Amino acid sequence: MSIKDIIEDRFVCVKCKGRICDIREVSMTGAGLSKMFDIQHIHYLFVSCKHCGNVEVLNPDILEGKKKDQLGTILDIFFGS
Repeated sequence: MSIKDIIEDRFVCVKCKGRICDIREVSMTGAGLSKMFDIQHIHYLFVSCKHCGNVEVLNPDILEGKKKDQLGTILDIFFGS
């Protein structure tokens, strides 16, 4: 079961208690060289309630129990994650 499936299964909106959500993955650049070369190595999940529109931002690396170090991040930039 993927992280997205787990979120959809367990989702409860903190504002309206709605149980249906929409999940979008967003990639961003960091600072320095990654910004200069437009390398998008920062990923977040934006989870929005389909009833009221409230949005929560989640870090999938933390949810998956991954702890990225600098070497891992550099390797991800060049070889993909």
